[in-house]
Amino acid sequence: MDKPSKIAPAKGKLGILLPGMGAVATTFMAGVELVRTGKSQPVGSLTQLGTIRLGKRTDGKTPKINKFVPLAGLDDVVFGGWDIFKDDAFQAAENAGVLNDKDLAKVKPFLSKIKPMKAAFDKNFVKLIDGPNVKKGKNKYEIALQLKDDIANFKKTSKVSRLVACWCGSTESFLKPGDVHSTPEKFVEAMKSNHPDIAPSMMYAWACVTSGVPYANGAPNLSVDIPAIQKLALDNNVAIAGKDFKTGQTLMKTVLAPAFKARMLGLDGWFSTNILGNRDGEVLEDPGSFKTKEESKLSVLEYILQPELYPSLYGKMHHKVRINYYPPRGDNKEGWDNIDIFGWLGYPMQIKVDFLCRDSILAAPIVLDLVLFLDLAQRAGMRGIQEWLSFYFKSPMTAPGLYPEHDLFIQSMKLKNTLRWMMGEDLITHLGNEYYD
Repeated sequence: MDKPSKIAPAKGKLGILLPGMGAVATTFMAGVELVRTGKSQPVGSLTQLGTIRLGKRTDGKTPKINKFVPLAGLDDVVFGGWDIFKDDAFQAAENAGVLNDKDLAKVKPFLSKIKPMKAAFDKNFVKLIDGPNVKKGKNKYEIALQLKDDIANFKKTSKVSRLVACWCGSTESFLKPGDVHSTPEKFVEAMKSNHPDIAPSMMYAWACVTSGVPYANGAPNLSVDIPAIQKLALDNNVAIAGKDFKTGQTLMKTVLAPAFKARMLGLDGWFSTNILGNRDGEVLEDPGSFKTKEESKLSVLEYILQPELYPSLYGKMHHKVRINYYPPRGDNKEGWDNIDIFGWLGYPMQIKVDFLCRDSILAAPIVLDLVLFLDLAQRAGMRGIQEWLSFYFKSPMTAPGLYPEHDLFIQSMKLKNTLRWMMGEDLITHLGNEYYD
């Protein structure tokens, strides 16, 4: 890919469209409003708090990322979205139970004005929830065209100059890419014939990409991760990224597993279980939706540890993942891991991790960073898959035939080096020999 010769300035308002206005989306919107009104801090956001080193360590040049690259400012973002329930964003946030009453009261006037558009929904893909606020049409293509109309109308009525979308909806039933996903033409024909392998998230992706709107996929659904949408992204010069926000348990795996491999410590087994009581937990009670999430979570260790290269250390590892819906816990997920490792002479050791995390609190800053970075990529003319955003995903999208990089520290280096590359700065290799010449 050619280095951007020029990055268009972030002029005007940036519209952020969110398919799925539940716990993650409302926590994100409320958080942005609290931050930009000076009532809270954007903890967890690289774009707002992160810095980037430029040049040698001795140069002392470490600007904030949002001063180094031309990102949209928080005062310039406007929100919209779709949901199967008619609740406005304040009501949805109340129902989600993530934020306390004190914080919600501060943003009630703001959130109450954000009302969801009717959603594209198919109960075959999300079996355990249903809602009244859904689109009707003679086929999936007609509904996808309605989504395009929504996008155009939102841009006009909200008076934004640019748009970006991020899927914050539920995990859909497991689906493998098929012939209907292979080309844009076959995909359209499949929508017109109501093919069962066309999921709602794909319809949102198609509507956004063909409308010139960058799209991030925060769930493990295929969505943009099919050849048809990827081809359309290239044809329409649109940046895309995915998939599945890397929030709690998998974040820990992408930290710990690289440490084991770096030290050549062996792994016999890794058992992970979660208890979760929000809408996501309810949806994942369905075996089809759980299968989609399980595939995303299971892939991490295989790619990081590379058992084919280190069979004596990782060739026989047992990796199990479980998710249990437990309503009393709400959005406060507990991710528990039992890790059986072995060291010198094969002597066994154990590690226990009990991450009492808040799912949407971890996801909200990811949404913020993704939409701002995708908008930057779009203005820089970077089209198609944005692998440099793998840092934020459990199951990062890559070019066909290329294995994904899951190591969090390599992902972080890749992200920051991409920003340096975009701005014409030297890449940081961490070789360090120049200090000793």
